[in-house]
Amino acid sequence: MPATTLARFQRITPQQLRAFEASARLLSVTRAAQELCVSQPTVSVQLRELASTLGEPLFQQCGRSIQLTQAGEALFVTVRELAGCWQRLESRLAEIHGLVRGRLKLAAVTTAEYFVPDLLGSFAAAHPGVDIELAIENRDRVVGRLSQGQDELVVMMMPPDNLPLEQLEFQTNPLVVIAPSSHPKAHQPITLKDLAEERWLMREPGSGTRMATEQHFHQQGFVPSVAMSLGSNEAIKHAVAAGLGIAVLSRLAICPPLWPVVAASAAEPGSAEPLTMLQVEGFPLNRHWYVVWRSDLPLSAAARHFLHYLQSGS
Repeated sequence: MPATTLARFQRITPQQLRAFEASARLLSVTRAAQELCVSQPTVSVQLRELASTLGEPLFQQCGRSIQLTQAGEALFVTVRELAGCWQRLESRLAEIHGLVRGRLKLAAVTTAEYFVPDLLGSFAAAHPGVDIELAIENRDRVVGRLSQGQDELVVMMMPPDNLPLEQLEFQTNPLVVIAPSSHPKAHQPITLKDLAEERWLMREPGSGTRMATEQHFHQQGFVPSVAMSLGSNEAIKHAVAAGLGIAVLSRLAICPPLWPVVAASAAEPGSAEPLTMLQVEGFPLNRHWYVVWRSDLPLSAAARHFLHYLQSGS
C-alpha cells in the first residue's frame, strides 16, 4: 500500500466509522446520534472529518432526508466487510480454543417466523456463546439484505437466481387453499375451475407464496380474480375469516396441528369464526424451505455450526 494512502487511512478513527455506519444504515444523523448516545453535532463533525480525509462527499441532502453518494455507498460496503472480517476473526479465535462463539446474523421471510424462532431457540440453548440476530422481512427486503451481504444466512422459500448462492433444503412448506368454514365448497373435492368465480386474496407482489401460487396457476391455465393484495399472513387470515375471499397460504401459517383455526373476524371485533382448508385438486403445493448464503463470502464458525445443526436435525 502506498505510504500516502496508508497515512490517510491512519487518520480515520473508529468513532468516525461508527458514526458513518449508523448514519448510512439509518439515513439519519439524528437517529445515528441517538443510537450512539452522543450529540448530533458530534456525529456531524465526525462525518465531515471522515469526508475530508477521504476527499469525497459521503452524503447528499434530499429534501429532509440524506442519501449516500457513490463514494458513501462504496465506503458503506467496505465498513460492513471490515465488520464481517472482525466477526470471523473472533469466531476463528474461539474455534482455536474449542469454543463456538461469535454472532450469527440471519434473515427470514415473514412466513418463516412461524418456525425459525423454535429452530434458533434449541440451537441457542446448545451454543450459549453465540449471539443471534434475526431479521424478519418480506421477500424483496430479504433479497436486498442478501445482495448487500447484511446477513450470513437467509431462510426463504424461493431463492433468487441472480446472486452467487449456495443453499440447503431442510423442510417442506405445503401451500394450501383456505376459506371460511361456511364456504359452500368446504369438505368436498373440487378443482381450480370450481373456484373461477371466487375473490382471491394474495400476498403482496414479490412474496414467495405469491410467486409459487402464480406459477402453479399459470401451469394450470387458471386466471384468478384477485380482489386484494395484503402484506402479511395474519392480515390474509383475518380477511378470509371475514368473508372477503379465499387465499393460498403456507400450512405453517395456519398454526398446525390445531385445526380448524379460530381467527378474529374483521367485520365483528371480538367475534370468531373458523377457517378451513379447501380440498382443491393439486393442493397442497409441496414447496420447500431453504437456508441460503453467499458463495462468495466466507461463513463464520457460528453459521457453519448452524448449518450442521439443520442437516443433523439436532
